[in-house]
Amino acid sequence: MPTLPDGATGPSGNTLSALLSRYDAGEPVACERVAEGLLNHGYRLATTRGVFFLKHHLDGDPQTVIPLAGRHRATAELAGLGLPVVPPLAARDGRTVAVLGGRAYALHPWVEGRHRHGGQLSRGESRRLGALLGLVHRALERVIRRWPPRRLPEREAARAGDTYARIDQLLARVRARARRTGFDELAEHRLLERRTLLRDHEWLRPSAEEIPAEGWVHGDFHPLNLLYRAEAPVEPVAIVDWDRLAVRPRAEEAVRAAVIFYLRADGSLELAKVRAYARAYRAAVGASPAELAAAVHRVWWERLNDFWMLDWHYERADRRPDPQFPAASALVVWWTLNTAAVRDAFCD
Repeated sequence: MPTLPDGATGPSGNTLSALLSRYDAGEPVACERVAEGLLNHGYRLATTRGVFFLKHHLDGDPQTVIPLAGRHRATAELAGLGLPVVPPLAARDGRTVAVLGGRAYALHPWVEGRHRHGGQLSRGESRRLGALLGLVHRALERVIRRWPPRRLPEREAARAGDTYARIDQLLARVRARARRTGFDELAEHRLLERRTLLRDHEWLRPSAEEIPAEGWVHGDFHPLNLLYRAEAPVEPVAIVDWDRLAVRPRAEEAVRAAVIFYLRADGSLELAKVRAYARAYRAAVGASPAELAAAVHRVWWERLNDFWMLDWHYERADRRPDPQFPAASALVVWWTLNTAAVRDAFCD
């Protein structure tokens, strides 16, 4: 039985035994952390009756608008429609959320699979990815139709003045470092570069009239939240992490997902695959090229004004996003120089 202490590297053996007793799922044999983030911790939990995925849901995400049990009901209905979703198991009392020691847990079947980024996907697989996201958006309309559309607060496009102030704050943080690292040097270079880009393009700030059509979206669709079959045929077997299920502009989720999936190490995008993905998405959800064009513009502006990786590094002392920073920060520059090509890839 595991002897992990509560709150350290995972739940203790006593906590796991108490949890599993609610499901008649045997006794714990091994518990290994496989995912960690702001929103949850995930564990591969082996028991005397099988292998499960144990999810510890953390509190405090401002982008969560549906209670956990409601998200579970939605994913169960999505699975019933044939989408690759793995809803949590129900305990003996019928509940899918188990609260022990003030902590909320959910137990899911274990799914064998692996993550794939866009460089590992062919154009045909990219088409299937775009079609899948479109089907998710259409299915969510059916599944959550009976619930009122609890929107997140209005997301006004960032104002350049606020961004200039944030750049100055981050530059002060970087320059105050007694011993500078390569990350610090790159951060300063990108911040100065971003200030120049913003001055040249601040007149392109999106207006409120440009917001694409809204609908229920996954909220965090990217390679680490999609599992593919480990062996041929290469097909998605599980869309995971539905914590940010909410009403948002659908096309913006499609653009954000593509930008993450198809980002190269040098900051460019694999536009041929983006085009295949976007055509399939538009066909599946019925989105017009104009809707995608507005989404591309808004996500570009969002990226131009966003510094979340530097916020994590300098404000939170959290280095987990650091490996993503070189490519993500280069993307803003490349995208700005190739605006027409990127828009055409999503809209053609």
